[in-house]
Amino acid sequence: MTGPGVENINPRSILSRMKPYTPGKPIWEVQREFGLTSVTKLASNENPLGPSPLALEAIQAYLSDIHRYPDAETVNLREAIAEKRGFSPEQVLVTNGGDELITLLSETYLEPGDEVIVPSPTFSEYEFGANLLGASIISVPLGENYRYEVEAILEAVTERTKMLYICSPNNPTGTYMTKTDLHRLVKNLPSHVLVIFDGAYSHFVTADDYCDGLALVREGYPVVVLQTFSKIYGLAGIRVGYGIADAGILQRIRQVKEPFNVNTLAQVGAVAALKDDQHLEATRTNNVKVREELYTELRTLAIPFTPSMSNFVLVDLGTQAKSIYDNLMSRGVIVRYGGGWNLPNHVRISIGTSEENEVLVQTLKEIMAVLT
Repeated sequence: MTGPGVENINPRSILSRMKPYTPGKPIWEVQREFGLTSVTKLASNENPLGPSPLALEAIQAYLSDIHRYPDAETVNLREAIAEKRGFSPEQVLVTNGGDELITLLSETYLEPGDEVIVPSPTFSEYEFGANLLGASIISVPLGENYRYEVEAILEAVTERTKMLYICSPNNPTGTYMTKTDLHRLVKNLPSHVLVIFDGAYSHFVTADDYCDGLALVREGYPVVVLQTFSKIYGLAGIRVGYGIADAGILQRIRQVKEPFNVNTLAQVGAVAALKDDQHLEATRTNNVKVREELYTELRTLAIPFTPSMSNFVLVDLGTQAKSIYDNLMSRGVIVRYGGGWNLPNHVRISIGTSEENEVLVQTLKEIMAVLT
């Protein structure tokens, strides 16, 4: 029931054309919907080994102090990141996950009429922030095998281009832009284009010709490198990410940032996680191992997939993809359907543990046996 006159309170017109981000279903929701006790979630690219143990210790030790406001300047965490990455603290901005940084970039730099180049398919939040500020999205399709096409991106640039997003490795394809291509792209862009290099999955890359974008920041190019503690460090639930860029670029973003955007437990947990090399390497090792196990099973089932440099794999299930996805869900295996990326024949499967992978494969075999 609505009150009198409420129907006359109109939101901004852009909202009628915007779709909110839809995350992967949480475990509890699937359990409740299908009456299940056991659920295997391989939908949100979470760390299957759990959070960094050092981060857990730090968070638990700080619980009694959460009656105090967090450090609005995130000094300790910025210093820890700067030391780890080889930058000054002024070149680091800590945010409430990588998503907040994307929104802050839009709020800082975009105005109606500006253009934002977004390769496609990719992470939908790039478009969300741009749409919110009234900018135009210029979509540049990825090439064959979902490779980045540098020339196509450069051809899309105009005088109105304000920002360009590069997600590498790219979500949801797992493909990446080579170091040579990235440097060629950035060095051929007009100086008025800000490049946001989303390296959320960079820790998982094993390719020799990969670049995480940081060298371009050091060389003085207008590049913001986005990173997160959600993936490799397993801290998705406490929401902490960061950007590395020229101090002047970040100072402008600080003008629109909320003062207490990153909570205290996230800050102390992230500082500790940066020191947890054992957890990081164990995560990397598991990712390579289980990803290869998944490749082997998919080849046995004659299911096409895109080789990935990330902690997920894009899998082509053909015209029955949505039916298979729904069946997996009803049996307690959560993956991500590709319809939201305009990939209706695909699902994205996160890399879990070997045990979770076995559950996925066995369930997939059972479903396909019935459907075929």
